[in-house]
Amino acid sequence: MMKTATALRHLLFEDVGAFAAPLAEAGYDLRYHEVGVDSWPPAASDLLIVLGGPIGVYEEEIYPFLGAEKTLLAARLAAQRPTLGICLGAQLMAAALGARVYPGGRKEIGWAPVALTAAGADSALAPLAHLPLLHWHGDSFDLPPAAVLLASTPLYRQQAFAIGRHALACQFHPEADGQGFERWLIGHAAELAAAKIPVAQLRADALRCGNAAGAAGRACLARWLAQLDSHA
Repeated sequence: MMKTATALRHLLFEDVGAFAAPLAEAGYDLRYHEVGVDSWPPAASDLLIVLGGPIGVYEEEIYPFLGAEKTLLAARLAAQRPTLGICLGAQLMAAALGARVYPGGRKEIGWAPVALTAAGADSALAPLAHLPLLHWHGDSFDLPPAAVLLASTPLYRQQAFAIGRHALACQFHPEADGQGFERWLIGHAAELAAAKIPVAQLRADALRCGNAAGAAGRACLARWLAQLDSHA
């Protein structure tokens, strides 16, 4: 029997990207739940993936569905159910675990490596070491209680954390492989213009870094899914 994976998606072009292949190889039937559009709550699944989006965890008055996501995540994490968060998803996981999420004061957008902690180098993130990966955020969070810090950058110390073997959160985008990257550039055009970030450079960097980042991202997720199986 196939395992089920549900991805909570906030933007159509921010999907699981390079993670699709290792999910299929590990026997997961992937389904998307369009947050704010599809009826809530999503169907129960073996693995929950919470994807990114250009809104803040603290904007619940504007986007009420954020409260429902945090409630779902709090219950799931308390039950130690497999959960993966990317960018906004990582921030929602942090908030669900009681940590503060807040504007970071500076945009971190572009392709750059993360510095793995000792725990990170010994984790599923090991294949990502030293490689330029996609960053696209302006918010940050405090490390949740009982979480283990896995990665940092010079701008933002909290870049990835784990809770036991069942929960992994990455503020950067380990799923990004440069495929369909033009959709990101178009969809976030206003943000890029406001931050005065050159689109041509982002496009060139995606072409230069995407293949290696995607291969490392696939290896990273495969390792984490195998860890889930060994923990089951």
